[in-house]
Formats: sequence, C-alpha cells, structure tokens
Amino acid sequence: MPKITFIEPGGKSRTVTGQSGQTVMEVALKNDIPGIPGECGGACSCATCHVYVGKGWTDKVGQADEAEEDMLDFAFGVRDNSRLSCQIRVTDELDGLTVQIPEQQF
Repeated sequence: MPKITFIEPGGKSRTVTGQSGQTVMEVALKNDIPGIPGECGGACSCATCHVYVGKGWTDKVGQADEAEEDMLDFAFGVRDNSRLSCQIRVTDELDGLTVQIPEQQF
C-alpha cells in the first residue's frame, strides 16, 4: 500500500497509507489531514484540495488537465508544482509521494 507524506504549512509532516485507486484527497480526508477540506468531494469544482507536489514527483503524478487548470485559477499561491489532490490517483508507483499543503486554501 502506497505511503503518502503530507507536509503542513508549519513544516510538520505526517505519513499515511493509501490504497491504489483512491485519490490523494480521499487519503487526506480519511486520515484527518488538516488543511485539505475537499469541499466538492472530488468533483474538480473547487480548489480546496490544492497541494504542492514534492520535488521529483511532478512527472510521476502527471500534468493537470484543462478542467483542473481552470480550477487552479481559483487557488491561492499557485506554483508550477500545484495540483488538486482530488485529481491525483494513488498507484503503487506513487509510494513515497510527498505533498505540501498551502498556507491558505480559500
């Protein structure tokens, strides 16, 4: 089962286990990770699950599609490595993935 490390804005990190097929947002919600409310439930219709993908992982998680890019326009502090965690599907290849939670979601 893939492990994902969530880094909070203050630097505290927490590593949890996800299941292949879940989204990174679902893993965060299931494990009560603070800072990822996921208000739309993963429908890619808000930006409340915005994360920064860790260095070395951007190619493995892939690029945002057009719908996700449009939603990222509503996020605060967007960077080149910004993604919506509801659009990152957990796979065995993402074991060790690190994502940072922005200081502000909305």
